[in-house]
Amino acid sequence: MPNSQPLVLASASPRRLDLLRQIGLAPDIVEASEVDETPHRDETPRRLALRLAEAKAACAAVRHAGAFVVAADTVVALGRRVLPKAASDDEVAACLRLLSGRAHRVLTGVCVAGPDGRRASRLVESRVHMKRLTTRDIDGYLKSGEGIGKAGGYAIQGRAGAFVVSLQGSYSGVVGLPLHETANLLAGLGLRRP
Repeated sequence: MPNSQPLVLASASPRRLDLLRQIGLAPDIVEASEVDETPHRDETPRRLALRLAEAKAACAAVRHAGAFVVAADTVVALGRRVLPKAASDDEVAACLRLLSGRAHRVLTGVCVAGPDGRRASRLVESRVHMKRLTTRDIDGYLKSGEGIGKAGGYAIQGRAGAFVVSLQGSYSGVVGLPLHETANLLAGLGLRRP
């Protein structure tokens, strides 16, 4: 028997919405949680991704008491360095130059809040290795505009997929929402959908 409680996606990301729908979980409400995403002093990339997902879930759970809430945050890290959500072509280019020919980590924290107040969270780490990028590769990608607003300055589900030599881990986690873990967290808190 399906649940009567609504499902809330605490994100404005169209990719996260598409991913949830892909596994048959269409949220009833889609609403971003505004939280300060500034890393704390000496905070590791892993802890940052999980903390932000948990903060977003907590914020949405207050606004939507009695609902199931899904929140996530993705961090691209090169060692302990967190790459920005690129806000300009210059930042996209800088990120791509850093990632060129190297492996990096994509860390996605996901937190689910249940209607009974319980919460559960997971951190999913994937390793992405990019080819050595030419100036032409970077310039062409900048023209696409895909890297603006993306962690690490690229979207693997778009043109940057052609830059990826290998991926170990969760493809959906790199896109922004690890589906296996999200489905398991929701089921563990009692979500039943047809």
